[in-house]
Amino acid sequence: PGTVALKARTGCRVFGLPAPAGAAQDQTFAPDEEPVHGDVIRTDAGTLKVIHTPGHASNHLCYVLLEQELLFSGDHIMQGSTVVINPPDGDMKAYLESLYDLLDEPVRYIAPAHGFLMGHPEAVIDYLITHRLAREHKVARVLKELKTGSLKALTADAYDDVPAAIHGVAARSALAHLLKLEGDGRAAREGETWHATSHT
Repeated sequence: PGTVALKARTGCRVFGLPAPAGAAQDQTFAPDEEPVHGDVIRTDAGTLKVIHTPGHASNHLCYVLLEQELLFSGDHIMQGSTVVINPPDGDMKAYLESLYDLLDEPVRYIAPAHGFLMGHPEAVIDYLITHRLAREHKVARVLKELKTGSLKALTADAYDDVPAAIHGVAARSALAHLLKLEGDGRAAREGETWHATSHT
């Protein structure tokens, strides 16, 4: 939402992808340019490479300032906390694949939209991948133990290491994990109830 005021004050051109219809995003965002993955943008500060990183949001982009090997990670990677993956626009499988893709980029530092500049980008990204896969394993284990369960019940058990006050937010990421497990053939649902399949 701040891009309108920023453009009005500076005359800058806005690069990005508009929100998909119905997504819980700013539907008024109207970029001047809609770059695609791999595009290069020349700026006074250097050359920006566009990296499409769906997961947190289907239209999320990161930018690498090539000369500085600096990744502007937006909401894809945050310092000090993990990103909420909120279906249906948020997608856990796409998020993990986007993290793997970033490991192929020439990056020395990560500049997130939230938090401080981060060094050791490979370690940061490896941690996020490991954390998400560990949580997926826990969701799958809880699902198998419960036989069947609602999203609320699954969240309470699979996120028992986080404060109950944020279980409402955690439930969005729990759903993203369940949808990924469903896509992998490891979980299924009937109405509001989830159950493990024989592949889990």
